[in-house]
Amino acid sequence: MNCPGGSRPPWWGGRLLSRPERATSVWRATLRLLRALGHLGAGMLIIVFVFPRLSQPQKEMRVQAWSMALLNRLGIRLKVIGQAGQQGPLLLVANHISWLDITALHAARYCRFVSKADIKGWPVIGALAAGVGTLFIQRESRRDAMRIVHHMAQSLREGDVLGVFPEGTTSDGVKLLPFHANLLQAAIAADAPVQPVALQFVSSRTGEMSQAPCYVGSDTLLDSVWRTLRAPGITVQVVFGAIERHQGRDRRAWAGDLRQGIEQLRQDQLPPPHA
Repeated sequence: MNCPGGSRPPWWGGRLLSRPERATSVWRATLRLLRALGHLGAGMLIIVFVFPRLSQPQKEMRVQAWSMALLNRLGIRLKVIGQAGQQGPLLLVANHISWLDITALHAARYCRFVSKADIKGWPVIGALAAGVGTLFIQRESRRDAMRIVHHMAQSLREGDVLGVFPEGTTSDGVKLLPFHANLLQAAIAADAPVQPVALQFVSSRTGEMSQAPCYVGSDTLLDSVWRTLRAPGITVQVVFGAIERHQGRDRRAWAGDLRQGIEQLRQDQLPPPHA
């Protein structure tokens, strides 16, 4: 699936904006890229040489500060709306749009993510993800899914804060994909609360949706990264909803309710449509 309209959005991400904005110059986008690459390299050094000496709370603070700094180097503003749960056990359930989603959520609130296993093989990114405690899952394997659910339930019982993307892959940012319910079984088994989190990329000038960071269909990671770097101004909104428990719902019913709630959180942040 490509972005809406059957083709990729323009590199300024402005297909949904009221009028196109001036793109960031090539030299400035290149400078952003070089700064981000340097920051990724520094992150690797921190994981290898500093993390072994840190306590878990210190690691979490480092991850949050590092993630915020990476957004800054990419020219992306962070806007946090609502109150993130302050302590575990807690399962954060978010929609999935971009390669930036984990960084944005970590900048707003540290958690251990459950992510698809192929990310582990990405250069640098995979090593960074593993270093901050990501749980990797082979989504096509039923046995591996059961293993991860068991591991998640145990982590929640121990008081961890976990994060999942129940869509299972990135959407175009306009409409949510169906939510897979399997991983919610961990919260039910551990009787742990869940907090819905809505992610959205918008124009910093107009507040309208930007698709520059979307990563779907025939997009390559390089395509999405460069389109994001050339975008004139992007804000990532991280909207925390009310914490809830399953209250007798099975995982499928709960997944449907969470999807509806996240969609409403996203819509509440968009400006009214033009007359």
